[in-house]
Amino acid sequence: MNITFNFKNFEPSDHLRDYARKRFEKLGKYTSSTDTSEVQVNLAVEKTRQMADVIFLADNMHISAHETSEDMYSTIDLILDKIEAQAKKFREKQKDRRRQTVEQVRMDVISISEDAAGGRVPTIIETDEYQPKPMAVEEAAMQLEALKYEFLVFINSETERPNVIYRLRNGDFGLIDPGTGA
Repeated sequence: MNITFNFKNFEPSDHLRDYARKRFEKLGKYTSSTDTSEVQVNLAVEKTRQMADVIFLADNMHISAHETSEDMYSTIDLILDKIEAQAKKFREKQKDRRRQTVEQVRMDVISISEDAAGGRVPTIIETDEYQPKPMAVEEAAMQLEALKYEFLVFINSETERPNVIYRLRNGDFGLIDPGTGA
């Protein structure tokens, strides 16, 4: 995790720098990749006010907070509490999105036959219901290949939207992603 500090109107002690670095390193537990996450900490003193502004960037998460108190150590603790609360809330939202109930998909096999008058009559001869699983497009293609179906409805794990992958006449696959339109 990349932590950068900016100090305004005061020169921090080594103890304050170490304390702040150790405290903000705890934010690493809220990210999946600590290599790409960043924490920008701006500490300032104006008369008797000790202020802190923090920006935390990681895993599509952008969290910022501001805190003021009479003591810089308590300011750091207070702002860390705010950032952690926002990170927990963001992570819970992400988990809830993944847990959303996915409706069943119903697949009917329809046979078209002719009636006595020569008209075409559709008849459902087979029905199958299943719950689409989250998977990558490549995984859905392998699944379709193994199942020998003409199409497969699945939840795209990258976009979290329902997609349909289908087999073309030449053996290749096509993908329908209804959420890409403007």
